[in-house]
Amino acid sequence: MPKTLITLAPVDYLILIVYFVFVLGIGWALRRYMKTSTDFFLSGRAIPAWVCGLAFLSANLGAQEVIGMAASGAKYGIMTSHFYWVGAIPAMVFVGIFMMPFYYGSKARSVPEYLKLRFDEKTRAFNAVSFAVMTVFSSGISMHVLALLLKDILGFNYHMCIAVSAIIVLAYITLGGLTSAIYNEVLQFFMIVFGFAPLVWIGLRSVGGWDALVEKLGAVATSPTNPAGRAFAEGAWTQSWAHMSSPDANPMGVEWFGMAMGLGFVLSFGYWCTDFLVVQRAMAANSMSAARRTPLIAAVPKMLFPALVILPGMIAIALHHELGGFLPPDKEGATNYNMAIPAMLARFCPAGLLGVGVTALMASFMSGMAGNVTAFNTVWTYDLYQSYIRPGQPDRHYLRMGQVITVVGILISVACAYAARSFDNIMDMLQLVFGFVNAPLLATFLLGMFWRRTTGNGAFFGLVCGTLAAALHHGLTLPANAVWGVKGGWLVGGHVAQSCTYPVEMAQNFWAAIYIFTTCFVVTIVVSLLTPRNKTDDELRGLVYSLTPRVKEHGVAWYKQPATLGIVVLVAAIILNIIFW
Repeated sequence: MPKTLITLAPVDYLILIVYFVFVLGIGWALRRYMKTSTDFFLSGRAIPAWVCGLAFLSANLGAQEVIGMAASGAKYGIMTSHFYWVGAIPAMVFVGIFMMPFYYGSKARSVPEYLKLRFDEKTRAFNAVSFAVMTVFSSGISMHVLALLLKDILGFNYHMCIAVSAIIVLAYITLGGLTSAIYNEVLQFFMIVFGFAPLVWIGLRSVGGWDALVEKLGAVATSPTNPAGRAFAEGAWTQSWAHMSSPDANPMGVEWFGMAMGLGFVLSFGYWCTDFLVVQRAMAANSMSAARRTPLIAAVPKMLFPALVILPGMIAIALHHELGGFLPPDKEGATNYNMAIPAMLARFCPAGLLGVGVTALMASFMSGMAGNVTAFNTVWTYDLYQSYIRPGQPDRHYLRMGQVITVVGILISVACAYAARSFDNIMDMLQLVFGFVNAPLLATFLLGMFWRRTTGNGAFFGLVCGTLAAALHHGLTLPANAVWGVKGGWLVGGHVAQSCTYPVEMAQNFWAAIYIFTTCFVVTIVVSLLTPRNKTDDELRGLVYSLTPRVKEHGVAWYKQPATLGIVVLVAAIILNIIFW
């Protein structure tokens, strides 16, 4: 592999510099509006729905979304679209129509604070601590992956990349708080679209169009040298549902039930409905109606994003199979699928357009970092510092703490980025922890919002048992041909029974989510029935569906009604599933 995959021209560097100036300028322009803690942490709840919608989507556009989905597009083909059309859109509709009235209407400032209002302090503390740790580690991992990527493809100094990305994100969040992060996420959204859309168009033309790509991917599917290492039916890379009757029939190694229940329900609803990183963007909206429309607006570009982030990976693997050597090897000599988009940029983008593409890559990482940092500083300040360390202080004190903890969060992220250099498997560990936290949390939220009998003790012990079930499942199972440890099997020293071996890691993650959710759901119900209620009906009004008046959208046109938008979005997602069935 050459020392650098991409060489930038002066015009490309100019585009990068202009982008950084705009990012910092947004923070500088908004600094004078940061007068209260609500302004800093929740944007004063004054952001329009369309802005919140794009920020809701962009906060999720981190390393996993752009680089990871392109790599998955190469490894699994169009089946990767399930992370969008099954693993995102239904959950985004659900949170907009059913859950935002509780989040926004309760005036909770964070997801952990909602748990306090609905259950009790210990449930809030459990979620706040786990979430704060996850977000700052996730920010650090994004920082590390960005620096590593720029080092590999451009030859940039690793330490310089860490420092520059940390300083830029720190500057615009400290100056403008969540408002700065949201408007920068909107800018980053358009950078990603303008950077990758031409790349996809040029790449698709180079292989002869969609029909020619389908033919080339048919050859990939039937070749025993494809990413899965075994031959499949011809349409395995270009049909999303047709080959899901058995885990052995598709490169993802998942059957339809594991996909629909594990990804389509537990993991997707657990993330989009309970993760404060994305929910925070909707809570910044200027009205209940705008907050409910936020995830529905975000769902429209979300369902089209496979064309921007998955299709480049599919084109890359087709060219790699046809030409050989299109994708560079990793340090073990295996094909590095994470380099799908950088390889496409290097092959197809001329000067100028290359700068836009590289800037789009940087924007995707920085939006993920900023999203995690703003969620971290809010949860720390409101749910930990104000609740347990320094309660009863003036609002100005908490505003200052938010700014200080932003600096601390960035420094911890930098430390995590350097720690990640020592571990090849830290990304796998991080995704594992996300599954441990989000899957049981979904069960807690569903029962809490739709069953008034759920108690604080039931919620707390359900979360604890769900987390323990996650550890037990992971310790007893292992993907095929994987080394025991972070991948699983550590409870039995790698001597995993055949019945506990999954075809691929993806299948292990999906089924783990099902077992974790079920454990938390059952334990919460049992403990709730055995313990007295700790909240009266009056205390639960606005927090439980059956005790909350239905939201009336007075003065809102029918086509702007959340229910109407939700139906349109779901129908569109169904149509896309049918087209690529």
